[in-house]
Amino acid sequence: MAVIDELVAIFDARGNRVGSRPRSVMRAEGLWHASTAVLVRSTDGARVYVHKRSDTKDFAPGMYDCWAGGVLSADEDPATCAERELAEELGISGVPVEPLFTATYLRPPVRAHMFAFEARWDGPVVWQPEEVVAGGWMELAELRSRLADPCWPFVPDGRQLIERWFTRRDTPGVSC
Repeated sequence: MAVIDELVAIFDARGNRVGSRPRSVMRAEGLWHASTAVLVRSTDGARVYVHKRSDTKDFAPGMYDCWAGGVLSADEDPATCAERELAEELGISGVPVEPLFTATYLRPPVRAHMFAFEARWDGPVVWQPEEVVAGGWMELAELRSRLADPCWPFVPDGRQLIERWFTRRDTPGVSC
């Protein structure tokens, strides 16, 4: 089976969509792009779903993550991408994805505008084996404790997002 080099949306540094390129070109040239990230929380908000990425991922293979997401396709908007990626990676569909915040990830060669969302879910999680090899629910306190260990193999963009999420959550007057 041949791998299709999908067209992804390309952005400028300010966050304006400026065109599209094959994913391989975006990665090879370190082009600005956009991605979505969905934090899956239990309906009571006490737990998050943490998964281990497959070793074949083109970014951060084999690392842990608490966000389901991916790169925006050429003509896709962030909310649609978030819903698509949540269904593809974790088999979760038909639930609202609520916008949280946007952030910039800048660690060359990766340059991305990230759109963070949240979904509440207590149902079954079905991994896409090409993307996820393990996973389970984790209490927020345990996630925070594991993130305190810089040697825990957690995706760097996901770490940036969850640390921002925890900061917002801990700030009076900000709801998450």
